[in-house]
Amino acid sequence: MPFEKVRPRKVSAIAAEQIIEAIKNDSFPVGSKLPSEFELAEQMGVSRPSIREALSALQAVGLIESKPGSGNYVLKSPSSSDEEESAPHLIESEAGCLEVMEAREVLEPPVAALAARKITPEKLIDLQRAIKEMDEQAQIGDFEAYIETDKAFHITLAGTAENKLITAALVPLINTIDQKIYREFTHHYYLKNSADLIRVVDLHREILHAIVQGNPELAFDRMSEHWRRMHEIWEA
Repeated sequence: MPFEKVRPRKVSAIAAEQIIEAIKNDSFPVGSKLPSEFELAEQMGVSRPSIREALSALQAVGLIESKPGSGNYVLKSPSSSDEEESAPHLIESEAGCLEVMEAREVLEPPVAALAARKITPEKLIDLQRAIKEMDEQAQIGDFEAYIETDKAFHITLAGTAENKLITAALVPLINTIDQKIYREFTHHYYLKNSADLIRVVDLHREILHAIVQGNPELAFDRMSEHWRRMHEIWEA
């Protein structure tokens, strides 16, 4: 058959394609600065979150780099068809950043509340160890090491429910932190520097404190706050 099925596409993938084409045709040569997120959103008629996802994908494949306080700069020009398609393909193949945040915001607060009711001494030690490691990594600004320990904290927290169905639902969701675009977005917008990391460690410490107190309502609230902050960054 000469035809293929028509499938809906993510707006951010189309935005990424336009930026790639602009780089390819030398509208933005290597070393040049891209327009601001606001300008890109205005020119393309899309939301800023869609632009952030597109830029995160372009960062993930190494076409651009973000310089804090300055903007996004072109690192290299696409040199092959595979390279041109990689960022849009990444966007289409991975769960969207908003999808991840919404899912975790819905599912993790009640699990934190359940942990406040069911925490065991063994799991408490594991969570305390994770917080300690997160704090150490935040102090030196080691984003990659921090993210791995953050993931361990949330997976351990899911395990405190001692419910196989909860674990089966949550662990794959928590592991979306390994997705390239989500990780780039988190690094460049939510956890930009050591100070940001330390603030988020403090919030995790508040979650753990509520669990230790056996206060389900406070544990729920503190976990919800964690995802509210992420959402605010996404929508800013």
